[in-house]
Amino acid sequence: MRKILFKSIIKGPLTEPAPGVEDAELAAFAAEVDHKARARLGRSLSIREIDAGSCNGCELEINALANAFYDLERFGLRFVASPRHADVLLVTGPVTKNMSEALLRTYQATPAPKWVVAAGDCALDGGLFAGSYACLGGVSTVIPVDLHIPGCPPTPVALLKGLIALMT
Repeated sequence: MRKILFKSIIKGPLTEPAPGVEDAELAAFAAEVDHKARARLGRSLSIREIDAGSCNGCELEINALANAFYDLERFGLRFVASPRHADVLLVTGPVTKNMSEALLRTYQATPAPKWVVAAGDCALDGGLFAGSYACLGGVSTVIPVDLHIPGCPPTPVALLKGLIALMT
């Protein structure tokens, strides 16, 4: 046991490096996005994430957006629990037969102006699950999609760039 303890003291923790010093250009960009969101909506952009039948790969990357490394909130973006408080529906996975009605009701409960973002290859056309008896296809088969973020799963940076692109 002592051997393992000394080895861990010498090697250090196995973590990602800390984020660098705040970049002035990134801070200006964050302020611009926040200004545009407030001008367009009167407040910051609120996101409601919906899993329409995915394998949860995209959800892991979406959860990473809220950690200290990516810090979604510095751009004036935040997740909300109710579609009634959302401006953006971030939908992942292919739409399954069992989730199509729930997705449609969530879309109808979201107040205007609203945007729908389909995240991942499965949300575009069913991806790996296309042709399955339980899969209806991509998100656009049930509700209109404003932006598609490709990837299987899309990286947190790609998700962040896509969400910021809504406001520019």
